[in-house]
Amino acid sequence: MKCIRCANDTYKSTTTEAVELGSGVLVIRNIPCYKCTVCDEIHFTGDVVKRLEEIISYAKQHIQELSVVNFENAA
Repeated sequence: MKCIRCANDTYKSTTTEAVELGSGVLVIRNIPCYKCTVCDEIHFTGDVVKRLEEIISYAKQHIQELSVVNFENAA
């Protein structure tokens, strides 16, 4: 896979993202991604984006002030 920002090679990795939900903050750990070898841009596949949207939607309904979830175990 090539980076959409700079067109260099990417490699499989994982990342952590924090999402502000208004009522709290959701931290999602171990999200599968592709990282650029040059500019460190992070890319998600369509399946990962869909699952992230599901996790965030669920969290919006159930979150307290802070929640930390592992991508592999969520949704």
